[in-house]
Amino acid sequence: MKKAQLLLFLASVTGGTLIASADLRPAGTSVIASASGSQKLPQPAPTIASVIDRDISAIEKQIVDASEAMPEDKFNFTPEALNIPGADYKGVRSFAVEIKHIAASNWFIWSPLTGDKLPEGLKDGNGPANLQTKADIIKFLKGSFALGHQAAATVTTENMLQLPGNSKSTRLHLAEFGVAHAYDHYGQMIEYLRMNGIIPPASSPKSD
Repeated sequence: MKKAQLLLFLASVTGGTLIASADLRPAGTSVIASASGSQKLPQPAPTIASVIDRDISAIEKQIVDASEAMPEDKFNFTPEALNIPGADYKGVRSFAVEIKHIAASNWFIWSPLTGDKLPEGLKDGNGPANLQTKADIIKFLKGSFALGHQAAATVTTENMLQLPGNSKSTRLHLAEFGVAHAYDHYGQMIEYLRMNGIIPPASSPKSD
């Protein structure tokens, strides 16, 4: 008799706990489903490739957003046009050429990792001369970052210190140098936007 009473007591406690737990969950959510869902799946361990890829994605967004923020009629702007007293901006790159320079450098830096041939017309750091419109220049820019993601995927802990092809730099250095170089010129793009009264997208107030 006592054994039956004990079993009955345990059953009532367990049932009450399950009911109480269910009452705290959204309607239609089962206890079993919520219990299994509370267990977070283990995240994959980071790799050299995934860390580099994340760095490339970060600067890619900044530069593409800044490029798209400048109106096409100001794409060829340079500070030289402002005639600032005491300033010497003669011969500096225009906003458009800054973008083409970043993209061209991405190709020169990352193509040794992927083995890709340089795009037609790419001969120096200022990019192909035939790219003149905002749409074409941004397309060239995005293509160079796509190459960067492919380059990142080739880097492993086993080969990161190897010298690809005829390069004098390691795979790891080339992969991350592309990121560092892009950030350098991103800073110049930001100044050009500010000189035209444009708030860089990364600094724009976030809407609620």
